[in-house]
Amino acid sequence: MLKENMAKNHPLLIMIVGLASLITIHVYGENSQEGLSLDGHYSEQMQKMLALKASFMRPSISLSPNFAPPSLQAPSSPRLYRVTSYRADPTGKTDNTEALMKAIAAAFGGPREGFLMEGINNLGGAHINLEGGNYMITSPSECQRSELETLLYIYGGTISASDDFPKNGYLIDLSASSAGQNEETKASNDTDENLSSFQSPYHYEYVTFRDLMLDCNHRSGGISVIKSLRTSIENCYIVHFSSDGILVQGGHETSIRNSFIGQHITVGKDPGEKHFSGTGINLMGNDNGVTDVVIFSADIGIQIPGQANSLSGVHCYNKATGFGGTGIYLKVPRVTQTRIVDCYMDYTGIVVEDPVQLHISSSFFLGNAFIKLKSTKGVASGVNIVHNMFSGDNGGTDIVQLDESIATLEHIDQVVVDRNNVREMKMKSTLARGSLHANGNSWTIDFSPVLLFPNLIKHVQYTFSTTGSGLFPNHALRSVSKNRVVIESDVKVPATVFVTVDQVCGK
Repeated sequence: MLKENMAKNHPLLIMIVGLASLITIHVYGENSQEGLSLDGHYSEQMQKMLALKASFMRPSISLSPNFAPPSLQAPSSPRLYRVTSYRADPTGKTDNTEALMKAIAAAFGGPREGFLMEGINNLGGAHINLEGGNYMITSPSECQRSELETLLYIYGGTISASDDFPKNGYLIDLSASSAGQNEETKASNDTDENLSSFQSPYHYEYVTFRDLMLDCNHRSGGISVIKSLRTSIENCYIVHFSSDGILVQGGHETSIRNSFIGQHITVGKDPGEKHFSGTGINLMGNDNGVTDVVIFSADIGIQIPGQANSLSGVHCYNKATGFGGTGIYLKVPRVTQTRIVDCYMDYTGIVVEDPVQLHISSSFFLGNAFIKLKSTKGVASGVNIVHNMFSGDNGGTDIVQLDESIATLEHIDQVVVDRNNVREMKMKSTLARGSLHANGNSWTIDFSPVLLFPNLIKHVQYTFSTTGSGLFPNHALRSVSKNRVVIESDVKVPATVFVTVDQVCGK
């Protein structure tokens, strides 16, 4: 029985014994050469094995002065493009324009995976890695192609403008071609009908710029995104721009988040603040989002000539209103369709031209920062300014102001300014409540210090309460003029009136 089991397990037994012998000889051979007689072939194999082990046990080897890691000679994968592989200098001392353009061209020429949006080539997630270096360039890093591309990442380093960088350029230019860009000088007018056409009206889709430091050297803009879909700009630090930190023109659904943008590097109270210029973010397109972004120096923090955009978690202290600065400027009269939520307007406010469908809520306005409704076409409709906090210096600044220097507001509908809390600024609202106790037959309550729009009350509710007189007087609302409410009774009585007014009830 024992012999049968041994016979069945004979191959396994031989393998185990062989491995044990190999391990024993290996260890003995490394530590001592005495008493070990090996033929030539066996000795050669053992030397190879010992060399292999040494490569695992002692990975640190001395390199010749001319050695270069393989990753600096060629991409480490079919879709990873390291800029130093194209002779980029990561010290920031020489011109790297050509090297960066070669890396971008190589990424565009790499493997493809069909399409995402019809007509836009899918690059399959190509990565252009800046490897933590600083790369000076003398002309824009242009992602310009005759073909349309998608799914590309550019990340991980610093790009800075040279002293002779073109003044009308951008460090990163995401557009189709220079000729095509010249034809696109207005904000997006794209409609859903465009999306069904085979020839895509967009140049790029799902391109990501991440973990970048862009130093524009007071000569250029930072990033230009033209006619692109679903572009992401995240964790970027963009400074020293002369025009726009970020320009989004046309296209749809650009997402800008977790980034810091400023013309000058400062933390406020800068002695040169009154001279700040440029725009932090310029959204000349539709359906974009800005989230958790700080604009710390610029004449205008965020300018929005496009519609249906969303801002949340934005902190603007770019240039104080007292110096002529604006935190957020909505320049899209009558088609605003913008939401501003949970933002921090730090000594700089919001200006909106002819707002139609605008929502501002849960935001904090510090240092007399206010909201201005600017009339250029005479329209304000579908506006919600609710649940915000305002804090000032007791200088009498209204929290919401009207600018009718160009056109008088004539078409006002569904505008709600209410439930804001105010400290050392003047409350303005479209809903107001008041009460008055007097012994007489006429009660007048003046709501003009609180109501936003002059001489406009659309709805009044009041309660007339009298006790102790034994009389049951007749009373009525007699007058609503210049935002004053007058209630009269037919006899003189001691009474208290409680009044609620609404400037715009809506349709």
